[in-house]
Amino acid sequence: MTAKIIEANPTPFSRVAVDPITLDIVENALRNARNEMDAVLFRTAMSPGIREQHDAFPMIANQEGKMVVGQFGSFLYGFINGYDGEIEDGDIFITNDPYSCNGAVSHLNDWLMMMPIFHEGRLVSWAAMFGHMTDVGGKVPGSLPTDAKMIYEEGLIVPPTKIYRQGGLQDEILNIMLHNTRMPEWNKSDFFAIIAALRLAERRVRENIERFGPDTYISAMWDMLDRNKQAMGAIIQMIIPEGDHKAYFEDWIDDDGMGNGPYKIACTLHREGQVAKFDFSASDPQSYSSINFLLNEEMFKMFFGAFTINLFDPQILFNDGFYDLIEVHIPEGSILKPKKPAALSCRTHMLGRIFDLMGGLLGQGAPEALNAAGFSDSPHFMYSGFDRNGEWYQLFQIGFGGIPGRPAGDGPDGHSLWPAFTNVPNEFLEAYFPLRIREYATIPDSGGAGLHRGGNGITIAYEMTEKGEISIHDDRWLTYPWGVNGGEPGMRSTKRLKRTDGSEENIPSKCDRIAVNPGDILYFNTWGGGGWGDPLKRDAELVLADVKRGLVSEDGAKRYGVVVSRGNLDTRATESLRRQMAAKAGEGQLFNRGFETIAELKNRARRETGFEPPVDPVFHGAAAAE
Repeated sequence: MTAKIIEANPTPFSRVAVDPITLDIVENALRNARNEMDAVLFRTAMSPGIREQHDAFPMIANQEGKMVVGQFGSFLYGFINGYDGEIEDGDIFITNDPYSCNGAVSHLNDWLMMMPIFHEGRLVSWAAMFGHMTDVGGKVPGSLPTDAKMIYEEGLIVPPTKIYRQGGLQDEILNIMLHNTRMPEWNKSDFFAIIAALRLAERRVRENIERFGPDTYISAMWDMLDRNKQAMGAIIQMIIPEGDHKAYFEDWIDDDGMGNGPYKIACTLHREGQVAKFDFSASDPQSYSSINFLLNEEMFKMFFGAFTINLFDPQILFNDGFYDLIEVHIPEGSILKPKKPAALSCRTHMLGRIFDLMGGLLGQGAPEALNAAGFSDSPHFMYSGFDRNGEWYQLFQIGFGGIPGRPAGDGPDGHSLWPAFTNVPNEFLEAYFPLRIREYATIPDSGGAGLHRGGNGITIAYEMTEKGEISIHDDRWLTYPWGVNGGEPGMRSTKRLKRTDGSEENIPSKCDRIAVNPGDILYFNTWGGGGWGDPLKRDAELVLADVKRGLVSEDGAKRYGVVVSRGNLDTRATESLRRQMAAKAGEGQLFNRGFETIAELKNRARRETGFEPPVDPVFHGAAAAE
C-alpha cells in the first residue's frame, strides 16, 4: 500500500552535476531553514513541553521523503508506505496513530504533520514536524496511562488524515481533535505553530528553487544524502568488525508499572561488507501494559545515525542517506514491535534504553569507543487538578538524568543526551503552575566513578501549592546504568514524597493519580550515568575539583582512591590508598552492571526501597496481548 502522488506536471527530474559551492549554499540554506522552523515553533507554541523543552522534531526531505536536514527522520517513509490515498498540492496531513503509519510516530501524544511541497505542479520536497501534545484525552491527565492494556485507553486516535485539503483547513476535523483533549487551547496553539513552521520551510524551499532551479535543488539534496552515506559508511567499517562473530548485548526495562518485570531487550550486531545488521529476535514478547515500543526499522536506523554521528563526528550532516547501509530485524509480537491494539503510551523508557543498548553493542568491536549507560529513558512528571478558583491546570515535564562517561570525557550532569532538549526553567514553572521549586541540584556521587566520570543525576524538590494529582514515569530504579572499561555503574533513581504531617513515603517509578495536598513535597531524583575507564587513573586534581564543585563528596572521592580532607588534597594518603586499591582490584570489567543476577538485584531493591520487586512476566505465545 503506497500513497498516490497527484502531479499536474509529472515530468521526471533530471539529476545534474552540482558544483561544490552551490552544494554548500543549498546545504546551509536548508540547515538554516530547519533551525528557523524550530524558532517559529518555540516562539508561538504554548505548552511547556514544546515551547520550553523543545519536544518537537522538524525535517525537510526530498521528493521521496528521505530526510535531508532535521533531527528525527523516518516520518515520511512510514507514512507514504502506509497511506492509501492521494497526495495533492496544498495538502497537509496529520496523524498520531503509530499503527497506521508503520511506527512513524510511536505514541498518541505525538501529533505528526507532513506537507508535500510542489513547484509548477511537480512534487519537489517535503516538510514535516511532530510535537508532543500535553494531553490527547484518554483515562489520565497527560494521556500516558501506565496501566493501559490497549491503545484505545490512551486518547483520541487520528489515522493519516488531510487536515488541509488543497490549501483549505478542515475545521471540523480539528475541532473534533481539540474537543477530545483536556488542554484544547494549548493543543490549538501548538497545532498552528507547527503549521507555521511547515509554511516557513515551504517558503525557503521555493527560494532555493527560484535561485537554482528545481533540477539543481533536487540533485543537491541527493548529493547531500550521498555524502552522508559515504561518511557513515566509513564510521561503520571503523567500529563494526566484519566476520562471523556477532556482538550481543542485552538490557532491561525494570518493570511495567503493574508489578511485572524486568523486560529484556536484546540485539546482535555484525557486518557483512558495508552493511551493518541488527537483530532483535532475542527480545521479550510484548507487554500487557503500556511500555511497548513500536520501533519502526527506519526509526532505529535514525537512532543509530544520531548516536554514532554525535559520538564520532558531529560536523557530519545528519540525514537519511546511510539507511541502505543498515539492516534491522525486529520480530512481530515482540516488545519492540507489538501487535495492535497493544498499549504504547509509556514507550519512552524503551526508546531511551535503545540508546544504552547501542552503546553496549557498538563498543565491543572497539572498546576504546565504548559508551557507558545513561540515556536510559526520559523521566516524566505530571501534575494536574483544579485550583482554588476552579481553573484546570496541567503540567507535563521531562526530567533528565546523568549522561554516561564517554571516550571523549565526563558525562554532563543532569542533561539530555538528545542534543536539542532543554529543561523547563524553574521561573516558568513557578509562574504558570501551582508549585514551588525548593531544590534543584545535582546529586553528588550519583555518577559512576571512572577515568571519565558519569554525569550526576539531579534532584528536584517540587512543593505543591494546590490540591491535585501527580503521575510519575521513570525507570532505572531496579537496574543500574552500567559502567564500562573498568568504570563503575551510576546510581539508580528514587522518588520520595514528604507529606505536610511529616510522614514520608517512597513512590514507585511508574504510577498515576497520586493525590497531593498543598505543602506536600516530591523529591524527584534521577539516575546517574555510568563511568568510563579505571577510576584510579583519574587525575587526582580533577577529583579534587569535583569535590570543590559539589559533584563528588569527600567520602565519594575515595572511590577514585583520592583522599580529600577539609577541601584539600592529601597527596601522600592518596598515593597509599591507590596502591592498596590497585593491589586488590582485579582486571577491569568491560561492562560493570553492579549485580550478578536479576534475583540478587530484586532482593537488594526490596531491602533498599521497601517495594516488592516485580515478578517475572508471563508471556503467552508470540504476543502477550493475545
